[in-house]
Amino acid sequence: MLRDPPPVAGGAQGRFIVFEGAEGSGKTTQLELLVDWLETRGQPPVVTREPGGTTIGEGVRQLLLHGEHVDARAELLLYLAARAQLVAETVRPALDAGRIVVTDRYELSTFAYQGAGRELPDAGVRVLNEFATAGLRPDLTIVLSLPRSVAASRLAGRARAEDRIEREGERFHERVAAAYEALAMTEPAVETVDGSMDAADVHAAVVRVLQRRFPETFAEAPG
Repeated sequence: MLRDPPPVAGGAQGRFIVFEGAEGSGKTTQLELLVDWLETRGQPPVVTREPGGTTIGEGVRQLLLHGEHVDARAELLLYLAARAQLVAETVRPALDAGRIVVTDRYELSTFAYQGAGRELPDAGVRVLNEFATAGLRPDLTIVLSLPRSVAASRLAGRARAEDRIEREGERFHERVAAAYEALAMTEPAVETVDGSMDAADVHAAVVRVLQRRFPETFAEAPG
């Protein structure tokens, strides 16, 4: 899920924006709405996802989401390998060129799913992530928050089959949800948006966050 947009007019400042949240939180919908909003403003972003966004990353995605049993440590390292390639091949070059990068998941997913969900040591997870990203952190991470019961209802209504992560037990997903709540309060450059609202209302809230935090990049259009 990688778009290579035309050159950005007007020398827009690059920003790295990440959407995060548990399964069923509406990340993909909100990412698409934000991309459409940016394109109408003449700020077409580079759009990507995790795991994925590169040839290597998409191959890893198939292994992680649709493969057989994967050991927890192997899972962590596969996610980070895909991230390292994404940063080197896509994200860092785009930011250096002054582009806005919007991605579906990044490091908070690792802290929530592999750290809390798989119960791997948090310190080790963070050290490995730092190595994989070469220290690149988002300008803003938007965490979409909603009750687990609402998320489960949304997932049940999907037409497609569940992937390997979605099939994990309820305790796993409860640990992930709790981790996101904690991370939203402790990690830098994180904003929480109520994901249980109507999609249009969530999008409006996301735009308000961007305009408040980065008025020089996402100022309201004149008129």
